[in-house]
Order: sequence, then C-alpha cells, then structure tokens
Amino acid sequence: MKSLWIAALGCCVALAGSQSGVAEDKPGPVPLIFDTDIGNDCDDVLALGMIHALQSRGDCELLAVTITKDHELAAPFVDAVNTFYGRGDIPIGVCDSEVTTHEGKFNGLAAVKDDGEYRYPHDLESGEQALPAVALLRKTLAEAEDGSVVIAQVGFSTNLANLLQSSGDEFSPLPGKELIEKKVRLLSIMAGAFEKIPNKQGELRDYIEYNVFKDIPSARRLADEWPTPIVWSGFEIGKALLYPHESIEQDYDYVDHHPVAEAYIRYIPPPHDRPTWDLTSVLYGVFPDRGYFDLSPAGRVNIAEDGMARFEAEEGGRDRYLIVTEAQKGRVLEALVQLSSQPPQAIEQE
Repeated sequence: MKSLWIAALGCCVALAGSQSGVAEDKPGPVPLIFDTDIGNDCDDVLALGMIHALQSRGDCELLAVTITKDHELAAPFVDAVNTFYGRGDIPIGVCDSEVTTHEGKFNGLAAVKDDGEYRYPHDLESGEQALPAVALLRKTLAEAEDGSVVIAQVGFSTNLANLLQSSGDEFSPLPGKELIEKKVRLLSIMAGAFEKIPNKQGELRDYIEYNVFKDIPSARRLADEWPTPIVWSGFEIGKALLYPHESIEQDYDYVDHHPVAEAYIRYIPPPHDRPTWDLTSVLYGVFPDRGYFDLSPAGRVNIAEDGMARFEAEEGGRDRYLIVTEAQKGRVLEALVQLSSQPPQAIEQE
C-alpha cells in the first residue's frame, strides 16, 4: 500500500509541475534560510517538514536554520528533524536573548530515548554546541550569490535585528545592513496583523501579534532598517488556513514515530486544527509567482512602541502583505498539507 501511495504522490508532483508550466529549464532551487522560534508552536515544525519536501523536489535549498527561542533543546530538536529527513548536516545557529526560555511542549522530544537510543537521532546534544545565530547568518550570506537568498522569518526578529547591527568579520568585511542588501532577495516574514481580529466576544479589534510582541525592540529595528523587500504574512492569513487534524492522524503513519506529527500532538492533541501561520511564509518565499496569494499595494510597515504593526500604502514602498481570497484557500491548504506530510526521500525510494 505504501508503494502505491508513493507512486500516486509522484504522479501528483509531475501533474502539478505540468499544470504550473514548470519545464525542464526551471530555475534552480531557492537558497533559503529558516529563522524560527521552534518550540513555541507546532506550525514551525510543520513548516520545517515542508521545507524538506520542497528541497527534495528541487525547489529550495535549506542553507541554515537559526533559532530565536532561547532554550538548550531547541537546536537539538531542529537537528533531530533535519536528520529524520536525511539532512543532519544543515548548520544551526542559536541566540542568547532570554526570550521564551522555557522548553516548550515538544522540544523535549530531542531527549527522548527508546531502549537507550534516541527516538529521533541527532548529533547536537545542546544549543551550547551550536553556532551563534548572527555568525552563522553572516557566514551563510557571505558564501551565497549576490541577490539570491530568501529568508523565512517565522519567529521573533531577534536574530535579524542583531544581524543588522553586526560588524564586519572573518566572513565578510561588510557591516550587517550592507551584507543583507547585497545578498538577500526577499524577507518573507510571519509577523503582525493587517486585518482586525475578532476577540472572544466576536468584536473586531486591532491585534498585537505574538512574534512582534515578544521582542518589540527587535521587531521595530527590523521594520525601520531592513534594506530589501519584505512580504509580511499577518496573523489573519494562517488563521484563515487551518491544518486538518485528520492529516496528522493519517498522513504521517508511514513510520512508527514522526517528529512533525508527534510535535503537533504534544502541542495540542487532535482533534485540533492548527493555524498554518509559519507555513504560509515558507510557501510564499519559495513560490512568490505561483498565485497562491495576492499582495497588498506597496507600502511600509511600522511597529509602534506597544507592538502594534501598521501598514501605510506608499508608492515604491519596501513592504507588502499577503492576502488570501476564498478562491485561493483550498489550493493553498492542499499545498501546505501535501508538502508537510511528504515522506523523506529515503522512505519514498523504498
């Protein structure tokens, strides 16, 4: 049955390629950096699984993962997920920020052992063994082609704000802002809210989004100083696209233990349909021209002292934010589910 399912998946991939006009001369994979607060919500894990599927399909290359959650098991958990997908050599960077220092509901999976062996094998035992995030960002950008890199930031702005302030070093003589301007093509960021959000009473209110609120100074610095285009996926986008719990229960059972499904279950057990906030920034970052989303007019996002993100239209502005229509929702959600649940290459080839 598994081989039939995998064959069907291959047909779907081929069909999707033909329908989207992808030919043999399609562009090379998008060089991608994933900046995440993994451990605070399970959508980060779904997004990381999705990135691995995109890399298996030749659509992106995950250059590095940098983490804005300041807990020693965040990096080992990322390493465990990367190793599960056959890419345990992807470099991982960590911050020292004291922002969300608790373990979280699923990062502890990195320490779980069955019969004396790690349930999810990995090399990093602690975040203390990982590289500092800013050093890894500078090294990764310095080695990349000019104007090529997409950064998907789906956590706090801590690492990228620190990168902006960094000085020249052994990797590049350029200060952070100039290095970003030279190397980064797009910042696809999950932050803010650009529609009013209903409160518990159903009243529409302005909403201060978590990724901004937890490190407001860094979010403000990023919004004020980032030198390349930014596309913002607001709180309302992921909220409108709920990951179906049936997928968690059915699509990941090709192995006894799956880190993506187990993280989701540990966060909030099914039946629970989780918003796909972080996945949307990855999808747009890799496929900006596939019509998954509409975009706002150009403008500028400003972050107030209380963490409120506000967009002002401005001709030639740096920023846009995602819009998802009713007609787009089904197609977007199908892409997110299929990519997140795609098996690693080694399993596909069995």
